[in-house]
Amino acid sequence: MAEKNITIREALSAALREEMLRDERVFIMGEEVGVWGGTYAVTRGFLDEFGARRVRDTPISEMVIAGSAVGAAMAGLRPIAEIMTINFAFVAMDAIVNHMAKVRYMFNGQFKVPMVLRTTTGGGKQLGATHSHAPEVVFAHFPGMYVAVPGTAYDAKGMLKAAIRDDNPVMFVEHSTMLQRRSVVPDDPDFVLPIGKSDVKRQGKDVTIVTYQKGLEWSTQAADILAKDGIEAEIIDLRWLRPLDLEPVFESVKKTNRAVIVEESLPRYNVGAEVTAQIQDQVFDYLDAPVKRVSALDNPLPYASNIEMMALPDAQKVVAAVKEVL
Repeated sequence: MAEKNITIREALSAALREEMLRDERVFIMGEEVGVWGGTYAVTRGFLDEFGARRVRDTPISEMVIAGSAVGAAMAGLRPIAEIMTINFAFVAMDAIVNHMAKVRYMFNGQFKVPMVLRTTTGGGKQLGATHSHAPEVVFAHFPGMYVAVPGTAYDAKGMLKAAIRDDNPVMFVEHSTMLQRRSVVPDDPDFVLPIGKSDVKRQGKDVTIVTYQKGLEWSTQAADILAKDGIEAEIIDLRWLRPLDLEPVFESVKKTNRAVIVEESLPRYNVGAEVTAQIQDQVFDYLDAPVKRVSALDNPLPYASNIEMMALPDAQKVVAAVKEVL
């Protein structure tokens, strides 16, 4: 199988193009996805290649974008709707939570909603408190839709293709500061990763680090630092917040007896809270220390760059948490 070393942005573009070529029911819609080529250039060139019927610029109305996509999916199409950032998804909460996630259930399967809602998340760009949320867990709270949070180009391509092909609605969340990160990706139209499966990104014996997306970057950097002190950290990348696959986490904790959970979200009611509760419920007797959580600070994200960085997690905070549980 041929492989390419490409960015997450290129992986997303490849996945979209391959699926649009494979299935003529797939189309793209959203603000600036056509003429402009997408806010983050993921759909650049798509309008010329596929035409205005399948690459549709929309009004600046997130409720319209999400609601129209739900209707199109119910009618038999497979829309990929783009909302510029996850901060704007709050405007479309009714369409996402009450319709996208619930239509198939409420109609007892008479309608399907095979759509993907692509958006970006995360701080670190000096965009101020209202444009720097990382609230993926809010959407994962609601049954009826999947929530994808890829952290590598390999995962981004395989997960997006799986999301487009699935008959359930998927919220596909990309991190805006990671789009240039590279990894080796199969150059294969049939490359698809399973939905709802975590991945062991690094083997270790001393501590389990559970993370996703930007947290994977901080955790990998921390593991490199810890390795210099002879500490071997095992890294579990959740990849999906719903479905949430914790079996690899439980097996890892049985081996390491310690766990640290790393995420960019705020510290209250977050992914770390859920994973901690599940670890305590399923493998409590294996723990030799309390589960430690690393997240953003519990306040709106500051604008000033140096203070913004203080409020977000980083590799050194992960290292400190690991040493605390050891």
